[in-house]
Amino acid sequence: MSLELLANCLIDKSHLHECLDVSAILANIIITLLTSGELVISTETSGTRQSESLHERALRVLPAGISYKIRYMEPYPFYVDSALGSKVFDVEGRKYSDYWCTHFSMILGHAHPKVKTAMAEQIEKGWNYGLSHELEVRHAELVNRCMPSVEMIRYTNSGSEGNMYAVRLARTCTKRTLIAKFEGGWHGGYDALHCAVKPPFNAPSSGGLDKHAMKDTLTLPYNDLEETRRTIRRRRLACIIVEPVLGGGGMIPAERDFLAGLRELCDENGALLIFDEVITGFRLGMGGGQEYFGVKPDLTVLGKIIGGGLPIGAVGGRRDLMEHMDHTKYSSNEYCFQGGTGAANILTLIAGEATIQTLMHEPVHECVNKLGSRLFSQLNSSIDRSRSHARITGVGSLFGIHLTKQKSVRNIAGWSSEQQERSKRLFRFLLKNEILLLAIDLPHGAISYAHSEDEVDAFASRVEEYLKTET
Repeated sequence: MSLELLANCLIDKSHLHECLDVSAILANIIITLLTSGELVISTETSGTRQSESLHERALRVLPAGISYKIRYMEPYPFYVDSALGSKVFDVEGRKYSDYWCTHFSMILGHAHPKVKTAMAEQIEKGWNYGLSHELEVRHAELVNRCMPSVEMIRYTNSGSEGNMYAVRLARTCTKRTLIAKFEGGWHGGYDALHCAVKPPFNAPSSGGLDKHAMKDTLTLPYNDLEETRRTIRRRRLACIIVEPVLGGGGMIPAERDFLAGLRELCDENGALLIFDEVITGFRLGMGGGQEYFGVKPDLTVLGKIIGGGLPIGAVGGRRDLMEHMDHTKYSSNEYCFQGGTGAANILTLIAGEATIQTLMHEPVHECVNKLGSRLFSQLNSSIDRSRSHARITGVGSLFGIHLTKQKSVRNIAGWSSEQQERSKRLFRFLLKNEILLLAIDLPHGAISYAHSEDEVDAFASRVEEYLKTET
């Protein structure tokens, strides 16, 4: 009889019959240790020995044992073995209802048959040429057809790169250096944009950031047009970059008048308006956030869904602007460099093409948006019934859970340490109940085509169960 089984018996008395052959002396020793506090049994991590072992190995070769801060979980993350549909399966065999969705890129769900088939056929012919191929033309034409403002496009390896090149292009075209972004906006690791991500906004988001690169970045309050107008008055901006839905801030949608006002401000100022649609592109509809909110940007940054969940980014927009990336037409400071070994990688684009074609020919958006409405309604009802301090934000299939006393959540300025701690407890409770959100200190997520009404209902029920424990 193992110590683990005995411990489980002590926690769950329904299994006592399984350990009747255990020495009474050993049992008494363990009971004594438990009652004295010298032996602690964690029901949250019991049965996760493979993940614990992997994390111990990871700590020797990966800082914090992870490859991205937001993937860290206490006391250690679970390790994924496989993913299918709306589920991810860990190395211990548990399955989780997945609203992380590969950082929101798997709108069809994991291992969708059409995407998998397209990738398998391409792998037989090679998976990264490092040269021009037909698919990059075909994929670009497809994006342009769905998102007319993207008259021309260049592919990158990530959304971070796409945002970096978008800012560089704006500075090239306007001959200005000053740029503006919004508090709570996450545009990747590029120095000039890696600021004011979460309160306190005046604190550095990372070490090693070049203060000279950041001195030309203005930070503005999201959804506050008047303060934005006052701040940029008489300043010569190269661009304003904004997420139509504040992703890392907990899926807070922009107000239509706010985005329309930014369009007017840019026109008055001579600045370019950049939409970071890495999350919203092809998520809020085929035309992305710009179609949903009815505001046309000058440049658009894309990622995630356009690569079918594989690593990708892109910057696209007006032809006269994008042509400054054409070295046959421009040179010196009129030319804006962009490139990379993995740019327009054929395997990524084949997955992206299969995904976009599926979005075009199946009722994906209708389905996920309907599930989103169902979830919003149920979560709001759960909050009312539990009388908890919480607010739900989001649009379409994107949602955020804000454990705050604020009456409304229009931006991330009110994010507090209390909210952060409450969010962590909710995240852990849901994870223990095999529901996965992103991220631990501000839970938010996305619904995929593979999710069902039953899954959404179960999710809302678990949230209500947790909220009742707080009141």
